[in-house]
Amino acid sequence: MDIYPSHRDCGNPDFVEANTKKNVTTAALAPEGWFLKEAYMPGIPFPMPQTGTEVMLNGKFHYHGVGVDYHSMFTAVSPRKGSEDWIKAADDLVWYMPWAKKGSALLSSLPPVEWYIHFDYTAPAALAGQALNITMMTNKPGSQVFYYFPGQRRVRLMPTYAYDSPQIGFENQYTMDEPEIFFGTLDRFDWKLVGKKEIYVLYNAFGGNNFDGKFENFALREFVNPADRHYELHRVWVVDATVKAGMRHSAPKRTYYLDEDSWNYMAGEDYDGQGKIWKVKEGFLTPIYETSSCDVSAFAQYNLADGRYLVDMHAAGTGRDIFYTMEGSGPRFNANYYTSDSLRAMSER
Repeated sequence: MDIYPSHRDCGNPDFVEANTKKNVTTAALAPEGWFLKEAYMPGIPFPMPQTGTEVMLNGKFHYHGVGVDYHSMFTAVSPRKGSEDWIKAADDLVWYMPWAKKGSALLSSLPPVEWYIHFDYTAPAALAGQALNITMMTNKPGSQVFYYFPGQRRVRLMPTYAYDSPQIGFENQYTMDEPEIFFGTLDRFDWKLVGKKEIYVLYNAFGGNNFDGKFENFALREFVNPADRHYELHRVWVVDATVKAGMRHSAPKRTYYLDEDSWNYMAGEDYDGQGKIWKVKEGFLTPIYETSSCDVSAFAQYNLADGRYLVDMHAAGTGRDIFYTMEGSGPRFNANYYTSDSLRAMSER
């Protein structure tokens, strides 16, 4: 495990820093205690957090532009024991965060949307043609998912396709709230702020963005190539998550590690019902020059029980870089692009 000198390269544009300062006296949680009621956006809601919930919300609203475009991305799961066959699902994905538009606005004055996502699968044959529009709200649990099934030529609302629901086509290796370390709402867990500690994390880890390289050189049979894992020692916020009484989740205990400077989710651990460590996750943090910020996009998740791992949200071997934007113009940066009617029109062409 090669360790490199630590560099604190992550910052934010001036308008994000200005909003973050305002949030010291402005940001507030809703009475439910798990979603954000008010803050100046785009900005870090709780620059001096006192609870685990506040830290997790900082991660959810860290700044990385108003939109991200992934072209021909692979969601890949390593082979089962005794097999050499990878699951390699190719898809195009666009991700839009309306609260992140340049400037300063109170969250309460904006539509209650954390993000929109559209993606469509182009391979393998079992998934090709399937497409999704997903909306994550800032004031409601779960997410709204519209799913197009080409065999039925129908768009279906998937009201329970959230939290620990296994993503279709990945042999129970990937749930809906696992992309980029954590991608869900906070309502099913109690969040305990453990504090800060220094750990080795993937920082300035450009291996996941090597779009001119070969995917096979990046993702080896049992783990991501160590040559593409650039570790540095950094301070992180540590948050423990324990499933609430009366709630359920396949991982009843989780731990998350967030970068002190950028508030990105850097790493995580899931524990099973017997308290044994089950999954280990690590994100590849890189500076994003288009947005003057940092982001974890590529990430790897190791299932220790099954002896398999997955990589997602990367550019490695795709032939095209990930595109970030601060402006967000065009039809894909409009709420109407993410409706069921829009999904039906795009999918039936």
